[in-house]
Parts: sequence; structure tokens; C-alpha cells
Amino acid sequence: MARPMTMAEKILAAHAGLEEVVPGQLVECDLDLVLANDITAPIAIRTVREIGAGVFDRSRICLVPDHYAPNKDIKSAEQTKVTRDFAHEYEIEHYFEQGCMGIEHALLPERGIVVPGDLVIGADSHTCTYGGIGAFSTGVGSTDAGVGMATGRAWFKVPETIRIVIDGELPAGASAKDVILYVIGQIGVDGALYCAMEFAGSTIEALSVEGRLTIANMAIEAGGKAGLFEVDEKCREYVSRRSTRAYVEYHPDADAAYRQVIHIDAADIEPCVSWPHLPSNTHPVAESRHIKIDQVVIGSCTNGRIEDMRAAAEVLCGRTVADGVRCIVIPATQGVWLQCVHEGLMDIFINAHCVVSTPTCGPCLGGYMGILAAGERCVSTTNRNFVGRMGDPTSEVYLASPAVAAASAVAGHIALPSDL
Repeated sequence: MARPMTMAEKILAAHAGLEEVVPGQLVECDLDLVLANDITAPIAIRTVREIGAGVFDRSRICLVPDHYAPNKDIKSAEQTKVTRDFAHEYEIEHYFEQGCMGIEHALLPERGIVVPGDLVIGADSHTCTYGGIGAFSTGVGSTDAGVGMATGRAWFKVPETIRIVIDGELPAGASAKDVILYVIGQIGVDGALYCAMEFAGSTIEALSVEGRLTIANMAIEAGGKAGLFEVDEKCREYVSRRSTRAYVEYHPDADAAYRQVIHIDAADIEPCVSWPHLPSNTHPVAESRHIKIDQVVIGSCTNGRIEDMRAAAEVLCGRTVADGVRCIVIPATQGVWLQCVHEGLMDIFINAHCVVSTPTCGPCLGGYMGILAAGERCVSTTNRNFVGRMGDPTSEVYLASPAVAAASAVAGHIALPSDL
């Protein structure tokens, strides 16, 4: 009989063909999906060509040009062309060109390309997003992604698991983004280093799947290898509307061994912002109103889904962005963009004097569509606020939820929607 196991351990054991695994064990696993983008794919492609065996399964590779796409310059165009040519050469089934694409970590769950129980590697650190629907997904280097594309396999060191149990009702105005910023503020950016983070509790159960994806997305900001949520009826309904693939649910055993179990009262989680220059530098919005801003970005693989667009539009409706502030709204996928049109959200954004972009990672990584000049401050719904992350090294990025970001755009300083 197998030892009691966590979600992460069960998924890795199944994909390694083993009855059980233990933390620290090295295992070689079969992969369900390998992902790369326009920055990381060219290196992975070079690795595939060096191996010389082609791709293991054209239906299990996903290439999404999203970081500098639409191409911002000649170099980015060349990067994308390498990716595009490879996708056409090998008839890669999941290649998403501009016009039908989106930010990769919002696009894959939306299209049903990832399902519960999958084992996914991606040449992008926020590949951990898919734990929001019960998959084990993690970021790897481009060379490892290339080997995965060629062989369909990858090695893993089985991580220890930290179980985070959050119970109770969130205070008014608090969202999934506030939950993960609070957790990272409590444990630090290395608090879950090379650990799986397993989220549970009544607060988590009450969240939408989109909210869970937001939390899983930022597991890496706590140093986590993966962020995992159990499959429940909400998740099953979300997946059933997007995919016909059969999937396996993995639930943790009641007596599984954890490195640590953290209990959090949801009442302690209030709307917050992460001040520069670490996601763990969290402060209540109520104590941050004195900070004047120059720019707001609403979007990214963290908070660019329709739920996020609605939250921002609710605040912006009938209001305009403050003089001297630029507000950039980036729906995460073409599907979200179109839904914003159908629901009238685009009218709200434009009437509020926002800039609305095609789906792109753009400003999140300091790519384009919102670079900061020296000394400028930005409130952003993205996931990182490191030195120079969005532009000049003297600029500052404050991480927040879509509602707080929208309120800050109107106020001209960090603010709560209730302040308006």
C-alpha cells in the first residue's frame, strides 16, 4: 500500500509510473504538455534541433508569442519568426498567432489545453498558474523545455509541500490577489522555496476558478515550485465548458505529511499593495494613500481575465482617470477582449480615458506598451515589482488587485474604491 501523499506527490508518482514518491526523490516523468513563448522558444527550438529527433507529439507542445507580440522591433520579430517557422515545420497543433492568441497562462486554461491532473513544464516561471485547476505545472529553463519537446519527458526532484488553509469570509473589497499578496507577505519571497503550495479551506472553496488561477500564478513569487488547488465542482464545470479531454483528479490524503501547515483567518486579509521592490513588501491600501502615481496597468497573466476586467470596469464606470495618470488596460486573451466588447466594458474603459491594448505581456516585464521613465510610479496588477522591472531602475511598481488599481487611476494616488 502506498504511503499517504500530497497532491504534488500523487501527480508526480503517476507520471513517473511509480506507486509512491517521497520529497527529495529524483524522478523522470512523462509530460502532458510543454510550453514556450517568443522569448524562450528559440533556445528550446535550438535544443530540439541539436537532439535531432524532432518533437515527441505535435499535439502536446504549445507555442505562444506573447511577450513582445505584436512585435515591437526587428529583434522581437526575428524571435517570433523562429517560433512561427518551427511551429509550421512540425505542424504544432497549439501555436497561437497574433489575432487568435493571448497571454499564455490565461490562454491555456481558457482553451482547455490544460486539464486537472496534467504534468506541465513551461519555459516561463509563471507556468505554475495551472495548479489553479489541479495540474502540477512548473517553470523550467529553455533547454529543459527543448528536451521535453523532443522526448516528452523531464526529471523532477519531488518537492516538499506546504499546506495553506484559509478559512472564513474575506473582508469587503478583498480579492484573490489580496490573498496571495498576504500569503507572500507572511512567508516571504523564499518562504516556499522549491516547495509545492497546496491551498485549502472555506475561503479557497468560495473563490472562483479565475481567482484560484491568480493565486497559483504567484506561487513562484513565494519561491514555490507549484501552487495547487483541489478539483471541486466549480473546477469541473469550468473545465467541462472548455475541454473534452479525459482527466484524473488527484486529492491529498488526509494523513499526508507536510513540511508545514499554515492556518490563516480570512478576516485578517484586507486590500493591500506590495511596495517596491519585493512582492513580500505588503502594506494595507489604507496605509498607502499618500503615494502618488504616474501610471496604472490592469492586465497580465495574473489579473487579465474577464473577472478582473469587470472589477476594474465597475470602479471606472462613470469616472475618468486623474490628470497626469496613464491607465493601460490589457485583456489577457482575444476571448476576454471580445467579451469586454460584448459586455460594454470597452466603452467604460475608453470613456474613462484608458488605453486598451491587444493581449500582450508588454509592460509586465518592461517589454513595451507602458515603460516607466526615471522616478515614475506605477500601480500594476502584474506579479513582480523588482528594481527596473517595468522600466528605469529608479521607477517603482506597486502590486495590487484590479479594483485597487482602477481606484488608484481615478484618485491619482493609491486608493480604495470606497475612497472615490
